[in-house]
Amino acid sequence: MAAVRKSKFDRVFDGALYVILGFLALTYIYALIYVVSASFSDPNAVYSGRVVLWPVDFTLNGYERVFKEKMLWYGYGNSLLYMTVGSVVSTSFTLMGAYALSRKDLPGRGIITGLLVFTMFFSGGIIPLYLVVRSLSLIDTIWALVLPGAVSMSNVIIARTFYVSSIPTGLLDAAKIDGCNNVRFFFRVALPLSKAIIAVITLYYAVGLWNDYFNAMIYIKTREKYPLQLFLREILISSQQSSAMTGDVLEQEILAQLQEIIKYTLIVVGSVPLLLLYPFLQKYFVQGVLIGSLKE
Repeated sequence: MAAVRKSKFDRVFDGALYVILGFLALTYIYALIYVVSASFSDPNAVYSGRVVLWPVDFTLNGYERVFKEKMLWYGYGNSLLYMTVGSVVSTSFTLMGAYALSRKDLPGRGIITGLLVFTMFFSGGIIPLYLVVRSLSLIDTIWALVLPGAVSMSNVIIARTFYVSSIPTGLLDAAKIDGCNNVRFFFRVALPLSKAIIAVITLYYAVGLWNDYFNAMIYIKTREKYPLQLFLREILISSQQSSAMTGDVLEQEILAQLQEIIKYTLIVVGSVPLLLLYPFLQKYFVQGVLIGSLKE
C-alpha cells in the first residue's frame, strides 16, 4: 500500500507540533534535573544561583537534615499503605461502575449518569463531609482517607468510554449463549481486556492519594498515622520558623541557605515513589489514555 503523501500544510503543522512538544519536554526535563542537582549542592551555591545543571560542591546536608527525622519513615510507610489500599479500592469501584454504565440495557442508565455527573460540579462542602465521616466513626482511620473520595466521576467516564469503544456488544451476546452471566463476563472477559485503562485509572488515583495532605490534616489525629506529606510539611515549616526566630543576620542567611536545599530535597523525597512506579505502567498508560479519550 502506497504511503499517504502529506500536504505542505500538514508537514508545517507536524513540524510546529514537534518543536512545541520538544520545548515542553526539555523544560520538564531541565526542571527535574535542576531540582535533583540543587538537592545535592552546597546551600550557598543554591542560594546564590550558581546551580545551573549539575550539582555544585556536592553535599548530602539536605538529605541528612530530612532523614534524621525518625517520623519520616512512619510517613513513608503510611503513605504507601494509603496509596496502595486506596488505589485498589478506588480502581475496583470505578471499573465496576464504569462497566455498569457502559451497558445500554441498564435500567435508568441516563438518570444514574446524570446524578453522578452532577457530583462533579456540586458538593456539600467540607463541614457536611466531616460530619458524615465522624458519624461513621471513620475519624483517625485509613478509611477516612480512602472512602470519601474513592470514586472520581471523571475516571468513571474515561473507563466507561473505554468499555464502550473496546468491548463489542456481540462479545457479551456470544458469552451469554455459552451460559456466561454478567458478573462472570465482567471478571473473566472485561477485566483481562482492561489492562490499559486499569493502568491509567490506578496511576491517577495513586498520584492523588500520594500527594494528598489536606484530608489527612483534617481526619487523622494520631501522629504515628500521618502520611509522608504532613511530615514533609512539618519539616519545611520548622526550618522556616528557625530561620525567622534567630536574631543574628549571618545565622539567618545560613539557615535561609539550608532551607533552600531542604525545599528541593523534600521535592525529591516526595516524588521518588511515583517516579519509580510510572515506568512499570507506561506501556499501558499511553494506550489507555488514547482509547479512553475516544468518543462514545
